[in-house]
Amino acid sequence: MQRRQGRVNAGLLLLLYQISQVGLQNIPCVTLGVLALNIFLFLNPVRPLHEVCISVHEGFYRKNWQRLLLSPVHHADDWHLYYNMISMLWKGIMLEKKLKSIWFAYIIAVFSVLIGVVYMVLEFMLVKILDDPSYEMNCAVGFSGVLFALKVLNNHYNPGRVSSVLGLQISSKYACWVELVAIHLISPG
Repeated sequence: MQRRQGRVNAGLLLLLYQISQVGLQNIPCVTLGVLALNIFLFLNPVRPLHEVCISVHEGFYRKNWQRLLLSPVHHADDWHLYYNMISMLWKGIMLEKKLKSIWFAYIIAVFSVLIGVVYMVLEFMLVKILDDPSYEMNCAVGFSGVLFALKVLNNHYNPGRVSSVLGLQISSKYACWVELVAIHLISPG
């Protein structure tokens, strides 16, 4: 889990282009702040990815709780950043306008920490159920879990919508779960 150096970050350039197409004036302040923080930390990571990712071993056994704060805002590569931040842009514009900025910021902060906790609980359960201690070492970074939680929240506030997942029209109520499985199949880990 180490970012390759010395290459053009096409995903980052495309993300900046997409943001410019939407227009900074059209992006609510918390959403813009989340985008800026994630882009800044992609360009200037606090530590290498293997020192910020969350795992049962690092977070629970070694009590390295700062990883709960650092792992969601670090990304494995520019395309990981691109897909997460494009999703954040869309969800943020929709939800922040509906929930207002203070409440939306609170939700982002809570989801950011809770997703790491849920990740560790699920990995710990896999260790116990499958009797495979390797799951304690699985380490994750990125904003995907927060985005999944925001998608569920968005579906709650905007019921009855239809989403296209891999070309299939699916009720948005179920689309987030189908997307989760599709993401795991397309890009495991």
